[in-house]
Parts: sequence; C-alpha cells; structure tokens
Amino acid sequence: MSSLTEKDSPVVQLLMTTGTCPRCILRFCCVGSQALYRRPYKDLMKDLEEFLKNNEEKEDTVYFGVVDPPCKKIRLGHTEEGPDDLSHYGALQKSPSANDENTAMENSVMKICNVCLGILQEFSEADFVKQVCQKVNSADYQFTSFVFSVSLPPQLSVRECAAWLLVKQEMGKLGLSMEKDDIVQLKEAYKWIIHPHLSEELGVPADGKSLFEVSVVFAHPETEEECHFLATACPDCFKPAKNKQSVFTRMAVIKALEKIKEEDFLKLFPCPPSSPKNLCVALEIQCNNGAIFVAGRYNKYSRNLPQTPWIIDGERKLESSVEELISEHLMAEFKADSFNFSSSGREDVDVRTLGNGRPFAIELVNPRRIHFTAEEMKGLQQTINNSSDKIQVRDLQLVTREAIGRMKEGEEEKTKTYSALIWTDKEIQKEDIAFLDSIKELKLDQKTPLRVLHRRPLAVRYRFVHSMKTEYVDEHHFRLRLKTQAGTYIKEFVHGDFGRTMPNIGFLMNRTTDILELDVESVDVDWPPTLDD
Repeated sequence: MSSLTEKDSPVVQLLMTTGTCPRCILRFCCVGSQALYRRPYKDLMKDLEEFLKNNEEKEDTVYFGVVDPPCKKIRLGHTEEGPDDLSHYGALQKSPSANDENTAMENSVMKICNVCLGILQEFSEADFVKQVCQKVNSADYQFTSFVFSVSLPPQLSVRECAAWLLVKQEMGKLGLSMEKDDIVQLKEAYKWIIHPHLSEELGVPADGKSLFEVSVVFAHPETEEECHFLATACPDCFKPAKNKQSVFTRMAVIKALEKIKEEDFLKLFPCPPSSPKNLCVALEIQCNNGAIFVAGRYNKYSRNLPQTPWIIDGERKLESSVEELISEHLMAEFKADSFNFSSSGREDVDVRTLGNGRPFAIELVNPRRIHFTAEEMKGLQQTINNSSDKIQVRDLQLVTREAIGRMKEGEEEKTKTYSALIWTDKEIQKEDIAFLDSIKELKLDQKTPLRVLHRRPLAVRYRFVHSMKTEYVDEHHFRLRLKTQAGTYIKEFVHGDFGRTMPNIGFLMNRTTDILELDVESVDVDWPPTLDD
C-alpha cells in the first residue's frame, strides 16, 4: 500500500484492533489517494494486513498470521498507565493483541465500524449505488451532470473526535503530531468512492456546479443517546428550534465539540469509541433540479382579472388570475413542483394592459424537464394564448436568474404610458382641458393610497408625470393619455384620494374628477429581448 509509510504502522495497528474499518484507517493516516478508497473492502483489509506484516518483519516483531506469538507487546500496547494514558471514560484502553488474522477480520470487516457507523462499508458498495440510481431514474429528471450531497448522523463527529484523540496520543508517544484537520473528512472520502460509481450508472459526470443534486440523508437510532453528554456539558450549544425534530443537529454538535475540553470529553465518552449496536440507515434519497426561469410579456384584456390570486381573509374573490393562466401550462410542461411569479409592476384587477405588454418572469422550482428548443417554447406560448381570451403572452423564452434583475431595475427607473377615461362633475368643453397638454414634468407628492394602506407602509412618494395629452369625449368625459415615472398611482392622480395626492387632475381643473377606466399602454422596460414571430 504505497500511500502508507512506516510511521503509519502504529496507527493502522491500533485502529484495526479497536474496530475501525480500513477506509477510516486510511483517513486517519491522512491518505489522499482517491483510488485507494475505491478498492474493494476485502482487498483493503488484505492490503492493511500485508502492510502490517511487512513492517513488523522489518522490526522483527509480531505480525498477523502467526499463531500464539511470543509475549512481546506491540509497539502501542503499553502496560504502564499515567495521566496521559486515558481510557474508556477516563483511561486509554490497552490495544487488544492481534493474535491472528481472524481477530483483525472480525473487528474490521464483520463488525460495524466504530467511527463511520458503516458509511464507508455497506453504503459504499455497488448495491447501495444501484439503489440510489434506481431512485434517480424513477424520478424521471432531465440532467446532463450531477452534484452529490450527503447528510451524516451528528454523532459521527463525536466518534471521530474520540478516535482522533486516541491516535493523537499514540502519535505523541512516538514524537509525532496530528491535528484534527489533517484527517481526511468522511464526506470527502465517501464522495471519492461514490462519484465514479454514480457517474457510471447514470451515464453523466459529477460536477460541483451542476444544478441537478442527488442527496442522501443518513440517520442512526443512537444519535441522541451518544450525544446526550454534550448537552449536559455544553447546554448553551443546544437550543430547541421549531423546524428541527431534535436539538442534536450537526452544527450544534460541532459547536459543542469545539467548546468542550479534551479532558472532559475523555471522561464522558469512550476512547476508543465503542462498537455500535446498529448500522446507519439511508433515511432519504432525494433528487432536486435547480430552478428554471421563463420570461415574456403579457397583455391583459379583462377588467375582471387580478394579476395574482385575489384572496381576502382566506376567501377567494375571483376564479383565476394572470399568474395562474400562464403558470398552469408552464408547470405542466416543465413538470415542476411549484413556481414563483414576478413582473415589472402590477395593474389593478380592473385595469387592462395593452400595447407591447408587461414583462414577467416565472421561477419553476425543481423541474423534471429542463431542455426546450425555441420551437417548443413558441408552441408553449401558443398553447397559453389559445387557452384564454383574457390574456396573451409574447416573447416567451428561457432566461437566467441574473437576467431577471434587469426587469426589476425597470420598476423604478423606467417610464409607463397610460390611457384614462375621466369623468367630471361639471360640464366641460375642449378648451377646459387643453391646458393639461402643455404641462411637463409635473412633480407629485403621493401618500400611500387608502386602498393599499392595509398592505403597504405609510409613506410619501415623489413621482413625476412627464407629459399629458387630452382627447375630448363629451360634456362630462375626456380621455387622458399620460407618460409617468414608474410607480405613479394613476387613479389617485385623477381623483386626488381625499387630498393625499397633490397636485391632482381635480385640483388642476378646479372641479371633482374621477376615473372610469384605465389602461396600461406601454411599460418601457427593454426586457426580455424581442423574439421573431
């Protein structure tokens, strides 16, 4: 075993005789060769035995395979106990004699590893990899690569700490040192083993930047029992949380291990760690695809359709919404779990959106299907448009998360054009409204409207009406086309909202005015890109 040197022999001997599996032994010997961890379990056992045999022959000492060896202690088998020879609950246990091959095999192969609890044993074998891949394939995801994540039982950190303290002390006797960070992390070693097998079975490479995640959650029935001493020693590290079933989370345990003194740890937890009663269990095998983002522009032709579901006090007011009319088809085609809808501003339920439409984006969460051609997106757009006469969409396309920021930037920075049908209490002639055409860059002070005060904070917002154009209709009606700063409350600019918007059309005309109809004619945000028909 080329990655092990003579100085590793005491560590290998010690861990093998205390019930540690071959792969964990490699970790504690700081072996960084990924290929070694991937070797079959039985081959690793034989390699370690051969390694010990060769080193012991050089030292003219006991080696595996000799029956009834002379009563010479192995290097780490000191009999004198001192203050540094701490064992199980306070005193370092003497290493069992490696009398024969059966002893080593029984401790390291047939028993569950006392450090990894079987993660680098049974759960690193081909059968478990196939079980994971069956789960992935049955979920019917589209993916071209994957990232693998694993969640481990919290007490593995405790057991690893106990094994490290054991090895650290024995290395110290040889004048050598070992830091905890020198040990190859269990997760890292596990991924070294699993990645090639998963890649081969799934037919795609492992990629740390992949949006498709395969995750395995391991659990162990003795977690609370083995971590309970930490809660007694470091109670401040374990706080109940609403969304956690147990206070013994991985982060809480690690925090406690950093806080507890070594001498206290050794008094409260066996060193070396005892043989576990049970193997870990794979509690969950899950798949998740990163979100896909779809953008476009929508027109709304109905005066009885909200942008998003209209629900008051748990009661739905209208049967549908712009959001739902679009998203139901995207959800079905992308086979997503859920969605998040956003847009460049919003219109009221009784306001139409005309012209080139309002930019919108939909985040599709955990989609099973992610690959769509331009032609398929056009077909999906047509399906949405054929499904309702209340809305139409255009420029439907796949975009990145970062690109959506351009839409949000436009909410405050860009301009919007409206058309409002206005009623006046007093009769008017064309000359009574003509003066509005000459007003430019009119600054408004708008307090939060009464109609939205229940969901928005009270504030004064300053907005500009850039220009206005009037069209006389009859003695009590005229149409006003106006270009404004994004975020302007148009209805309140017309009727004044009891003086909360100043100046307003009624104030400027010195009469009572109200708005009967409002249309959004353009939202001047140059996003998403226009597509050819």
